Amino acid sequence: MDHQKVMNELTKPISQELINSAIPARFAFNGEDGFPRVVPMAFHWNGADIVMCTTTNSLKYPALRKFPKVALTIDTEGFPPRVLLIRGTASTEVVDGIPQEYIDASHKIVPLAGHAEWEAGVRSLYPQMVRITIHPEWARLQDFQTTLPQNVEKLIRVAQAAQGGSA
Repeated sequence: MDHQKVMNELTKPISQELINSAIPARFAFNGEDGFPRVVPMAFHWNGADIVMCTTTNSLKYPALRKFPKVALTIDTEGFPPRVLLIRGTASTEVVDGIPQEYIDASHKIVPLAGHAEWEAGVRSLYPQMVRITIHPEWARLQDFQTTLPQNVEKLIRVAQAAQGGSA
């Protein structure tokens, strides 16, 4: 998918609503053993990439260096479902201290009243972290009002054609 199409999907109002919500991304990657994993993670959108952070001893770190292709889903529980699907390539970088993106992502999920205490605890615990930067290479919003999964759209077209174009 070309970059402009990816950005068009990611900048749709519903996509931005999901990106800016407190919903964690379901982050899918392959472990070093080759088995897939999905973990919920806080994330920061910088307008071009998705940034997540983890500890330097996390199993994600060596796995992402070996298998950098990843996928993310940010979705809702209500009806109609809203689902933002993203695929891309992750790069990793060990940084001293706490990356600003980690703090920025935490503002979406850590209550304001406890944020200073949370941040102080994190800063005292992690001398370094791994910044995971995911460059989106494919994206699709499924809001089940204006967009549906491609297989459902195809079934609708087949049904309409079978009925002579009216459905």
